[in-house]
Parts: sequence; C-alpha cells; structure tokens
Amino acid sequence: MNSPGRPAAGDAYITLHGRSTWALVNAYHAAVRERGLRPERVVIVTEEPYAEAASIAEAAVGMVSEGYGLSPEIQVEVLPEADFVGAGQMIRSLAGGFIQQGYDVAIDITSGRKVTVAGALIALSVAGLDIRHIYYLAMKTTDDIAKPYMMIPHQVQRIHDLIEDSAALSA
Repeated sequence: MNSPGRPAAGDAYITLHGRSTWALVNAYHAAVRERGLRPERVVIVTEEPYAEAASIAEAAVGMVSEGYGLSPEIQVEVLPEADFVGAGQMIRSLAGGFIQQGYDVAIDITSGRKVTVAGALIALSVAGLDIRHIYYLAMKTTDDIAKPYMMIPHQVQRIHDLIEDSAALSA
C-alpha cells in the first residue's frame, strides 16, 4: 500500500546475495508464489567474491518471474567484501529511492551474509524508511536443498515476513 499523495508504482524487491544462489532464487520464488509479491524492479546486492554467481541469480530471477507473467527490471549491485557501512548506505539509498518513486519496498535477507544483512537492516532502521516486507526463507534442514523451490518439500521450508511476524508479536 502506498502513502497518500504518492503515485502507486508497484513493488520493488531488494535481495541480498551471498554464498547461496539457490537460497536467493528460492526465497524470491516463495515471495512471489506464497506472498503475492509482484515486483516491477528487482535489485540483487552482492559482494565482490560472489559477483559472478549474481549473474546466474539474475537470469534465474528472470525465469521465475516469467513463469508468473512478470517482467521486472533486474539489476545487480556489487559491494566490496564485508563492507558493513557500504552495505547500509547502498540499501538505504536503493530503498529510499524506490520509496520516493512510489514503490512498496520488500527486502529479502535469506542469502545475504551476516555483515551485509546487519548493515542493511541497521541503516534502514536508523533512516526510518517504510519497508513493507523483510523476507526470510527458513529451512528445517540443510540436506538436499540446493535445488529449485518447487522440488523442496513445503514442510521443510517456510517464507517469513519479519515485518508481519513482528507485528503479530506486539498484538
């Protein structure tokens, strides 16, 4: 839902990419399939050591999107390795820009490395930005999960929206 006086532009999805490309792609698939995400813009934020794999993630996100009749603009942004401050600045800038353009912003932290996730979430909190969703795809096991979302039993995985989960705690 957009703020009054702001034109509706749809969803923007910022996903943090770390060691596991499957985790990123499967979390995206779960957000689209299970949570109704319909992004017009997708940004994959990765660190230098994982930049090559991010291009694979970019192609896979495009394929998953096509399967749901979506065609978001997808871009990759690369950070230096373990740059806590840079991660925070980049995510805050991306999210703030999307919000100014009228997008509802969702962040996915599933695949991100801890330092990138921490930098991003702290910066967003300090900036007070209206992030609508923070997704995390939880797995009950790490055995045999490096495969497409639909091939992993649903009882093994659950997509969480940490914003929704936090609201339920305070109710």
